[in-house]
Amino acid sequence: MTVEVALAVMAGARVEHLTVCDGDDESTGSVTRVRLAVLRDSSTYTDRMRLRDVLAKDGHRLR
Repeated sequence: MTVEVALAVMAGARVEHLTVCDGDDESTGSVTRVRLAVLRDSSTYTDRMRLRDVLAKDGHRLR
């Protein structure tokens, strides 16, 4: 899922955080709407950035 899609889902569901799961439905971390909005407004953001990239950048271990 891309950052833009995640932000849209979070806005539609009116939630402040989103749990990110792997292909086996195991939680790999979570992100907040504020974190994604700050990232989207940064100079490093691209429209191809995916949530797993955000978690890896933040130091979460991915499976």
